[in-house]
Amino acid sequence: MLMDIALIVFALFLYIVCAVLTVMEIFIPSFGLLTLLAIGAFVWGVSLFFQVSTAVGWFGVFTAMAVIPTFWVIAYKLFPKTSIGRAMVLKNVSRSAGDAIADKDQLEWLLGKSGKAVGPLRPVGICEIEGRRIVCSAEVGFVPKGTEIEVIRVEGNTITVRTKETDI
Repeated sequence: MLMDIALIVFALFLYIVCAVLTVMEIFIPSFGLLTLLAIGAFVWGVSLFFQVSTAVGWFGVFTAMAVIPTFWVIAYKLFPKTSIGRAMVLKNVSRSAGDAIADKDQLEWLLGKSGKAVGPLRPVGICEIEGRRIVCSAEVGFVPKGTEIEVIRVEGNTITVRTKETDI
């Protein structure tokens, strides 16, 4: 009887080891070694449960289905609150509407303006128009760096440019 209790406690310990190893696999590049060890701990734990009896074995399997995912959830909920977790997890920065991507209304003023290609447009690249660097798309083909351009179309967030015609 005492031996059976010891086997059950050790099998539960192996389940926790399995859960810890699978959590570690995410953060430590072991190329699957930790996963193999976790699977080994799980199989060993299940076999220990079945050594006691078949009923205890099935109880152990259902216990594993509850204990291991519960440990994962607890670990992933607590991890961002640790010092290592705070260093690894990005902070959620709140941004105002229209902060990252300009609305069409904010880009409409560019229509007909002239500027210069800061880098090559293949067909997308950076142009400088009235002192502002803006991502632009060339109307056709390749536009070399330093070429004078003019904005011909604004569709949504896409600014289409063509090389500026120069009179010689």
